[in-house]
Amino acid sequence: MDPAAAVSPESFSLVHQIAHADWIVKLVMAGLALASLWSWTVILDKTFRFAALNRQANRFEEQVSSGRSLEEIAAQAGDRPTHALPRMLQGALREWREARNRGSVSESQTAFLVQRIDRVLDTIIARESQRVEEGLGVLAIVATASPFIGLFGTVWGIMSAFQAIAIQKNTNLAVVAPAIAEALFATAIGLIAAIPAYIAYNAFSTKAGKFTARLEGFADDLSTAIQRRLAEKV
Repeated sequence: MDPAAAVSPESFSLVHQIAHADWIVKLVMAGLALASLWSWTVILDKTFRFAALNRQANRFEEQVSSGRSLEEIAAQAGDRPTHALPRMLQGALREWREARNRGSVSESQTAFLVQRIDRVLDTIIARESQRVEEGLGVLAIVATASPFIGLFGTVWGIMSAFQAIAIQKNTNLAVVAPAIAEALFATAIGLIAAIPAYIAYNAFSTKAGKFTARLEGFADDLSTAIQRRLAEKV
């Protein structure tokens, strides 16, 4: 029987290529599929998380700019707010109240209080920045490693295909093509895993930077408001 006769369009189908691939290539494909699933989990989580964070930040900034007292807004946020902005407001007001409870604040004490408030705000910003960047390392690893892992599977599969050709002593393209297609499919899976992870990593890194800048801007405005209060009380 002509070996070429056994080749059909089904020989190039996805299921056929996975089922007939070398076991090393199968492991590579399975690993890349899991990496892709992992990265998509991070992508979906970050998409909803950033949307929620910015939505909550918009509402809170509207409350702050509404003219209501900062103490009222801070109290309305609750004892343990989940968002960074109300935590920053509560932390700054706590430092301010503690300073006022000690009596009148001199000019040097005012400068020291402002430094303490800035440290509190910087600590909250650093922790929140670290929190919003969690998972980006996964996307970076998948984006950079997946193409090379897929390429390894391709090289291994092609080596196996050429070994089979040498053993069978048949260089008919119809015999070689399915085996090479199976090997090249590993590279395709690597790219399928890497491209969304690469795009998402850059997009979420930009969003994380913008959110951190938003927190820093709020911190500057808050620090200025506290200094204005202190100037009025002196």
